Amino acid sequence: MTTTIIAIILTIIVLIFGFWLIQYSQFRNEEKKRQWELKRESQKSISPIRLRAYERLTLLLERTKPEHMIMEMQKAYPEAMTTWTVGQMQQYLLQTLRAEFDHNQSQQVYVSDEVWDLIINARDQMGAFLIAITAQLPKDATAQTYVTALLTAYASNGTTPTEKALEELKNEAKSLM
Repeated sequence: MTTTIIAIILTIIVLIFGFWLIQYSQFRNEEKKRQWELKRESQKSISPIRLRAYERLTLLLERTKPEHMIMEMQKAYPEAMTTWTVGQMQQYLLQTLRAEFDHNQSQQVYVSDEVWDLIINARDQMGAFLIAITAQLPKDATAQTYVTALLTAYASNGTTPTEKALEELKNEAKSLM
């Protein structure tokens, strides 16, 4: 009689544990499914925003290349090449670099820390490059001389930090698709 009661109690305990295990498993599966659905819905709205951020950061890097900044300067100030000093030219390019970066700083929330660090490095290296070219020129050099030296040195610089940042930015953007 006592073994029968013990067997019945053990059977009930095993059944209750089994039922609980099944319910717990179903609950976890439902919870995972809900989280996956939320993530998928979130991705639908975030992905386009992130892609626009990658586009904007690509533009930032392209706009801060010397040839682009000089082209824009010539559109805005056609007389600059003949009337500006090396200091004025350098100052304009540094201001352009800072303005482009400041305008796009909020985009860092959409890219990885590694890519953002590469973008910051590209900005810093470009600023140092602009200053280094000035230091290599004679005191009485013209803006035209500065531009020529800048473009020549940049073209022969090999893979630049800007190109590295662009490459990583593109790779990260492709991983979203």
